Amino acid sequence: MTLGPELRAAPSGLRPTLPVWSVVTPARLAHIERVARLVATWAEEMGIPDSERNRWLRAVWLHDALRDATAEELARWAPSVPGPAELRHGPASAARAKAEGETDRGVLDAVRYHSVGLAEWDMVGRVLYCADFLEPGREHTRDARADLARRFPEDAGGVLREVARMRLTHAVASGWPLPDPTVRFWNFLTARAAG
Repeated sequence: MTLGPELRAAPSGLRPTLPVWSVVTPARLAHIERVARLVATWAEEMGIPDSERNRWLRAVWLHDALRDATAEELARWAPSVPGPAELRHGPASAARAKAEGETDRGVLDAVRYHSVGLAEWDMVGRVLYCADFLEPGREHTRDARADLARRFPEDAGGVLREVARMRLTHAVASGWPLPDPTVRFWNFLTARAAG
């Protein structure tokens, strides 16, 4: 279901908003808004300049823009990406955003790889990866995730490693194969922590 313009308006202070081409359900919009609120809170607590905060929020509003799109729409925008919607919507959203004029490589990489991780990310990718997982609407491990969300502004690197560990633990327990970017991301994080 595509939302009309009246549902696309961002909560006050959380601009930018969903692109007009997004395909999201009301529940997905609520998730995106929670991620945006968390990211805006972190940016404020960390004293992030408005220009960087805007990059973070552009990635947030784009990351799930095609999450509820049809398989055909996902294949149109991410034809070379195999797998289910859970893995295709990020690359599809990034490709569509680029086609619509987004030129910031950090924002596009954050959106493309937000489900799997990327060793080469700048801060926008790291923030999105964590906020998408830690937003308060998710039910699983709520207390642990709330603690990590509170810690992020003071220990972004430590929280990023813990979020990656939790996500990888879930992926391995589920029996899913780990995409190459995920393996490289984890190896990068552990080498950085050790070094």
